[in-house]
This record gives sequence, C-alpha cells and structure tokens, in this order.
Amino acid sequence: MAQTETDGQEVLETREWVDSLDYVLSKGGGPVRAGRLLQQLALHARRAAGVNLPFSATTPYQNTIAAPQQAPFPGSQEMERRIKSLVRWNALAMVVRANKIQEGIGGHISTFASAATLYEVAFNHFFQAKTESGDRDFVYFQGHAAPGIYARAYLEGRIPKEKLENFRRELNPGGGLSSYPHPWLMPNFWEFPTVSMGLGPIQAIYHARFIRYLENRGLKESTGGKVWAFMGDGEMDEPEALGSITLASRENLDNLIFVVNCNLQRLDGPVRGNGKIIQELEAIFRGAGWNVIKCIWGSDWDSLIRADRDGLLVRRLGEISDGQYQKYFVESGAYFRQNLFGTDPRLLKMVEHLSDEQLARMRLGGHDPIKVHAAYRAAVDHLGSPTIILAKTIKGYGLGEAGEGKNITHQQKKLNEDELELFRSRFGIPIPDAELHNAPFYRPSDESAEIKYMQARRQQLGGYMPQRKVSAPPLKPVPESHFEEFYKGTDGREASTTMVFVRLLAKLLRDPDLGKLIVPIIPDEARTFGMEALFRQVGIYSSVGQLYEPVDMDTLLYYKEAKDGQILEEGITEAGSMCSFIAAGTAYANHGINTIPFFIYYSMFGFQRIGDLIWAAADMRCRGFLVGGTAGRTTLAGEGLQHQDGHSHVLALPVPNLMAYDPAFAYEIAIIIQDGIKRMYVDQESIFYYLTVTNEPLPMPEMPKDANVRDGVLRGLYRFKASDAPDTKLRAQLLGSGTIMYEVLKAQTILKEKYGVAADVWSVTSYKELYRNANDCERWNMLHPGESPRTPFVTQTLKGAPGPFIAASDYMKVLPESLSKWVPGQLVSLGTDGFGRSENRAALRNFFEVDAKHIVLATLGALAGEKKISLDVVKNAVRELGIDPEKLNPATS
Repeated sequence: MAQTETDGQEVLETREWVDSLDYVLSKGGGPVRAGRLLQQLALHARRAAGVNLPFSATTPYQNTIAAPQQAPFPGSQEMERRIKSLVRWNALAMVVRANKIQEGIGGHISTFASAATLYEVAFNHFFQAKTESGDRDFVYFQGHAAPGIYARAYLEGRIPKEKLENFRRELNPGGGLSSYPHPWLMPNFWEFPTVSMGLGPIQAIYHARFIRYLENRGLKESTGGKVWAFMGDGEMDEPEALGSITLASRENLDNLIFVVNCNLQRLDGPVRGNGKIIQELEAIFRGAGWNVIKCIWGSDWDSLIRADRDGLLVRRLGEISDGQYQKYFVESGAYFRQNLFGTDPRLLKMVEHLSDEQLARMRLGGHDPIKVHAAYRAAVDHLGSPTIILAKTIKGYGLGEAGEGKNITHQQKKLNEDELELFRSRFGIPIPDAELHNAPFYRPSDESAEIKYMQARRQQLGGYMPQRKVSAPPLKPVPESHFEEFYKGTDGREASTTMVFVRLLAKLLRDPDLGKLIVPIIPDEARTFGMEALFRQVGIYSSVGQLYEPVDMDTLLYYKEAKDGQILEEGITEAGSMCSFIAAGTAYANHGINTIPFFIYYSMFGFQRIGDLIWAAADMRCRGFLVGGTAGRTTLAGEGLQHQDGHSHVLALPVPNLMAYDPAFAYEIAIIIQDGIKRMYVDQESIFYYLTVTNEPLPMPEMPKDANVRDGVLRGLYRFKASDAPDTKLRAQLLGSGTIMYEVLKAQTILKEKYGVAADVWSVTSYKELYRNANDCERWNMLHPGESPRTPFVTQTLKGAPGPFIAASDYMKVLPESLSKWVPGQLVSLGTDGFGRSENRAALRNFFEVDAKHIVLATLGALAGEKKISLDVVKNAVRELGIDPEKLNPATS
C-alpha cells in the first residue's frame, strides 16, 4: 500500500512539473525561456543536492522541430507533389531504358526515390542560384541521385530528351549524360564530383570555410549564400565524411548545411541493423558542436505524438532497431500494429482509430514536404554553427514490390511492366498502358501548370541549379621581373629548391595585382619548408584574429594570426588541405575570383594519401600548384621508410590534366611557375601542376644561354651541360632530374677523368610530359597511315646523341623506363625502388644505387654491352669505386 501511495505521489508531482512547464511554454516566454529554466533547475539541483543528470548526447527519437514550431509551407503542396511525381518517373525511366538498351549499363533508382522530397523542397524554396546581393548557394548533390537531377533539368527544358536517352552513353551521336556528377564531362552543368563517397562532405566543409576566408580578406562581399551537402547515412562511415566536422563548428560555419538521407540502408543491407544511425549521428554531430535537426516522423504522426503525454510512444520508437524498422517498411499494417504497438495495451489504444491500411501509409519525415521545409527553414535561419539535418526515409520509396525498403534495392535497375504500371498509377503519370513497356519519358507542355510553377520558383530563386559558369576574367601575364633573379643562379651559394620556391612565392605575394590572389596552403609544416617568414609578411588566416599573445612574440618571425591573414595553416591534415586547394583552385568558376593556390606538403603524403581528392580536383577542372616538398627517396635524411617518397611522380602519371615536374635548378622552377600561371590564369586552361622540391642545399647554376632551354624545361628535356671533349671515342648520355642531377654531374666528371668517357648531361624536368607527347605522336601516326609520321620530342631532342643513355632519378626505375621505346639508343634506368631507410643522403644514395659511382658503373656496363670497352674495365670499376656487389637488393630488402 505504501508503495502504491509513493507511486501515486510521483505521478502527481510529475504532472505538476509538466503542467508548470506547459505554462511557461504557452505563456511564459516559449521554448527559449523553458530551455533556460531547465538549465537553471539542473544547475540548482547539482549545487544544492549534488544531483547529476545522466549524460546523453542524443535527444528522444522524434522530430527536433515540434509541429507547433514548424514554419508555414509557402507553396502549393499538390502542385509540388505532381512535379515531384514527374521527376520520379523520368528518373526511373532513364535508368530502366538504359538497361533495356544495354544489359548492365548501370544507374541507380533507389537513392533518388528515397530523396526526391528532400531535393524538391530545396529546389522549389531554398536553393539560391543568385541572391539579391549577388551571392549564391552551392550544392554537393549525392552522386547516386544524379538521375533525379537530370530528370528535373529535363522538365525545366535544360536537357533535351535525346540526352536522357543516352544516359551513361556519352559516346553516342549527340552525346549523353555522365553516370554521376562529373564537371570534366559536363562542364556547364555539374560543379562537384561527389560519387566517390565521403569526399563531398569534407569538400563542403572546407568550401564553406573558404567562402569566409574570401569575405574576411575582402575578396568577396559577405552575403547569405549557403553550402549544402547531401549524402547518405551509409556514406557517413567514410573517414572523410566525419574527419573535419569540428573545423566547421570551430569556425562557426552557419553557412553550411548537411542533409543526410537516412534510408537506413547501404549497398548490401542495413547501415546499423542492430543500432540506430540517426541517434549515432546526432551524438557525433552534437558533440562536435553542430546544430542537429532530426526529421524522423511525418505529419501523420503528429496527433499520436501530441497525445503521448507520458512518453510511452516516444520511448517505444526509440527502442526499435533500424533493422526492425526496415522490416516494418515492407510488411503489412497489421504486422506494424502488432509488432510496434502491440508491446503495450496503452500503445494499441493510441492507434485503435486507425485502420491497418492507414498505419501502413503513415509517412516518414523525409517524405513529408511540410516537415522537410520546416527543417530547411530552421537550418537556413540558424546562426552561429553549422547544421545537419537527419531525415528518415525509405530506400526505393515508390518502387513497391520491385524493391521498396529491401536490401536489394540499391542494385535495382529493371522493372517489369506490372511494376511500371504500379509506379505509374501510384504517382499519377499520364502514360497509357500500351506504351508502358518502353518506359517513355514524359514532359508536359511549356504552358502546363506544372512547368510554369517550376519555372516561376526557379526564377524567384535566381535561376537554374546545378549550373557551372566561369565568370572570372583572364589575368594579365605576370611581369618577367619577378623571375629574372632565378635565372642568374646563386653564384656558388647553396640553396635548396624548397628555398628557391619560397623565395619566389614571397616575391609573387608582394605583387600589387597578383599577390592578393595567392593562397598559400600548409599542413602544419611551414617551418620544415622554411616558410615562417611568410607569417609576418602575409599572416595566418584566423576567422577571429589573434586572441592571445604568441609565445614567440619577441622574435622576428612570430606566429601571427589575423582575420585577413593569407596563409591557410591547416594543421596535420593533408585531406583538409587538399580540400582548401580545391576550393581555391575552383574559385574562378564558383566565385568569379582567380585565386591561385600553392599547397606545399611532404610529397610522400600527397598522391599516396589523398589521391582520390587529387582525382576529384582533376574532374573539377581545378587550377593551382601542388608542391611536393622534401621530395625524392634519398633527400629526406633520417626520416626513414614512411616519409621518403620515390613514387609520387609515378602516381601522378594517371591524372590526365596534371602537369608533373621534378626540377633540379632555380631557373627551372621559375620557368615552370611562370608558365603555369600563364596557362591556367591567362590562357584559362583546365590544368593544374605538381612540382617536387627538396630540402638539400646545393649551388644553383645560371640558366644556360641556349635559346632552347625554356622550351626544353617546359616540354620535359634539354641538354644542360655538354661534354667539353665531344671528339672522345667513348661517349655516353646522362639523364638527371631533381636532386640526383648533382650526382649525375659528379658522374660526368668521374667518367671523363678516370675512364675517358665523355658524357653529356641532360635535365629531365618532366618524364610525364615526355611520355604524354610520345604517346600522342604514336596515336597520331597509327590513325594517319601514309602521312608524314610525327616524331616524339624525346626522340627529336636526343637524336644523334652518341652512346648509351643512363637515366638516374630519385624515383622508381619505371619512370625513365616509360620512355625506353622512344629513346634512340640503349636506356639504363637507375631509381629508388624499395622502402626507405633512416640514413643520411650519401648512405641512402649508395643503398639505392643512384649515387655518382653507381651512375658511372651503369655507364661502363652499358658501354661494355655495346662492345665499346672490355668487361675487365667494368670489373675493375666495381672494386675501384668501392661498390659491394653482394649488397642487398634495395627493391626488396
């Protein structure tokens, strides 16, 4: 009896507290005041009685925005439903037709089917193509939803039906549509390639931050444009998707909105069958300081949740795993009633007025335009932090038995006539039965109410999206005076190519026109690269300035942060730095600003670590300079296996629009950078650059007076130092690049003085350019039989050079070997195949057999192979040069 009285008292006390809270909500200041009151009560309880509330990073499994707080829906729900149905049909027809034409050509139906409402509400009411202030929104579309974006553009009249018919068949006459968002293939339509999952979220974060960077530096007016990123819940398992979310909150990026389509399924099955992905993501993002908006239940649930005074229903909804929810989506209303509500008679009582059919039709939040609009409006109006919207949907929504909510739905590409008929009828598409088997596209006339409504909405929002427009005017050529210093060499003084690069960068930063456009990007290695002098010169960007006195304030080169700082000091994140590079390198198209990014980093941590982002940059027609510092397998003394790069130039070969150079001298760097700025920002070519520089101090020579040097540097090869004894009987050609060039020059001297071999030294600035040119000539010759054949540049340049060709570089042997077909003679390649070692440079070059003595030995061996000298000379050279013939093979040891 006493226990019953206690229980009754608790119920009464609880009711009194709830009633008091309701009073505050309705008459005492609303939700804001109620929130402050609860915080004060929690603080009082902790101070007065040591009551510690249990920590929870999540809120109950219900909508963040309660029905009474929803912003009113401004459009015609019925009209937008009809438009959305047309988009759904044409998206489905595109994929079905493509797979009828060619089995297995691919395409995805289910992702857009689940996200259609998320996109349509945004297209009709939020995506700003142009604001009154001249700004705009940027949208990272989920890659698998591309058919829906094409379908909408077709209804808008932007894409002809013929293009839809050639979905995933770009090589057909008249062209077609790319599988996913690819700016390289559709440069007037797509802006961001996002189907390599996880790259869209991290790029969106750094793009939103780069917009603030432009605003704070006065390069762009501060306006209300937003960056939207749409992604799937399964995609959030990618490290890049979550890896930089604290940057967004730390920078208060309220111009950033994530929309996660939580259809609970990834490609093979549930995202979290035994858990709850929405709750998991809420905890992660709330903990990171984001504004989290959950859009779980549609309007059909409002009355039930409103009547749930004791929280029984919300508690029950929070108990069910995602795997079980997926089962509910494909079962009957009776199953839903029994399994979800049947656990408690009070829950069954709550739904007794609903039929099984009504229960089965109760919408989720991500399929309800009213709920989605309310979430978007709250996100757009939110200030002070980024927002993530977690919208619950059903994968394959509308496909019915063909795959709605099923594990197989991601791979569903075909529908039979019965399934097409059901889809057509469900969404009211006016296509007769006799034509259904062809899955025809359908577009009402331009005078129809639907098309007029669509056009009016987009006109009010500033135009169509997505749409890529290049608006930045070409830059003027950079004055020659900036580069002349580097043509003269260092007059015997030692300087590393990294120092040369930093010196040149500092000069460019001082240019009154060009300087403000340069964006130096560093992943916490400025002091390693000798760039600390730039701290004082241009400052490190900080959105809040410098709120502390630097510990090194009394030094000349103190750590200077500033709101208008120019350097993006990203911390230890190559992925984040690369995203800043992409944002800056695409600003010419996105913002009409010719920003010129210079991203300098440990070369080992470029293509190897962030190759996917570099490929995305290429797809996006990005411009700028990637600078691989401490490059080469043997130049980074003491660092060992994980830091020493001997393959980045090999990994650079596959990127089609990337120019890759390994300069040895100061004047080569100056020529390459000058030409790069011209080609990218004056001539406006869709290319970008990779330069490798080293930290080894060496004397920089003066540029040879030969008029062909500049052309040779840019095309990849020129003769740097001819032998001073050209009439010598024994001849050879030595090819060097990067820091190994100096070993080649030593070898030239040894060969002459000790073995009577006269060798010319050639500088190979770019094996990739030579390889590309040679293949281009080969292709042209194959396609034009009977016409005068073209000769590769490497063949032209080396024509008539006597003796074998010995190529030595700080990279894998395959790099020079890629040219062996076109070198007019025997080619011997020396390189750095294998793992690095924690040694000094001399020991490393001996270990990898790329030092002067091994270059000499390789030359003598090649001459012996040509019967120019005896093998005894080579045998003696092994002993004389101090080479251990039994040493371990560096490629495998």
